[in-house]
Amino acid sequence: MIEVYSWATPNGHKVHIMLEECGLPYRVHAVDIGAGDQFKPDFLKISPNNKIPAIVDPDGPDGKPISLFESGAILLYLAGKTGRFLPESVAERYEMLQWLMFQMGGVGPMLGQAHHFRIYAPEKIAYAVDRYTNEARRLYGVMDKRLAKSRYIGGKDYGIADMAIFPWLRSWKNQGISWADFPHLKGWFDEISARPAVIRGVDVLTGQRRPLDVDPKAREMLFGQTQYARR
Repeated sequence: MIEVYSWATPNGHKVHIMLEECGLPYRVHAVDIGAGDQFKPDFLKISPNNKIPAIVDPDGPDGKPISLFESGAILLYLAGKTGRFLPESVAERYEMLQWLMFQMGGVGPMLGQAHHFRIYAPEKIAYAVDRYTNEARRLYGVMDKRLAKSRYIGGKDYGIADMAIFPWLRSWKNQGISWADFPHLKGWFDEISARPAVIRGVDVLTGQRRPLDVDPKAREMLFGQTQYARR
């Protein structure tokens, strides 16, 4: 039984989806990032960067327990553990890995900034809103162009690159995106949205989230000085 420490965010949903797709037994432990659970000592032992998700697999390599943080690393671990959703061919594997890194280094951070400055920032800074909205559109354009010639973002088969990217695009409205501008990406998005494992994965912990605009403590935990304390 894999222990999953997570919350209902795009990075959390990546791992939830992968676990559902693989059919691995897992147990979810809610890490309420609005309440500050990510700063608790027990969680920091497995996620020293105080970010979700993290996992503990009691049946790790050589039968020994392993703990992992960083969603991309967890996806790679689960793909290796199950032999699924990462191609065996070396060339196809690296083709998919480059798109996984594209998500980790571009889609996640940049769309996260778009969310922050468009939705959550206490003051609307036009330069920041324009910068990250334009970058979101640029990234959507890169993916749309890719999907004009490939059924899936990572290659000919569905895999961890698709699982990593999909949850971030569910908030396309908050990113200032019109699907009319990205028809190939929209077709991919609709296909992934309909997968039963994806539907189950994005439902994990969703009912426990609270709107930030009515939760000042959550805003402080996520965007205030608390997050910068050394631990």
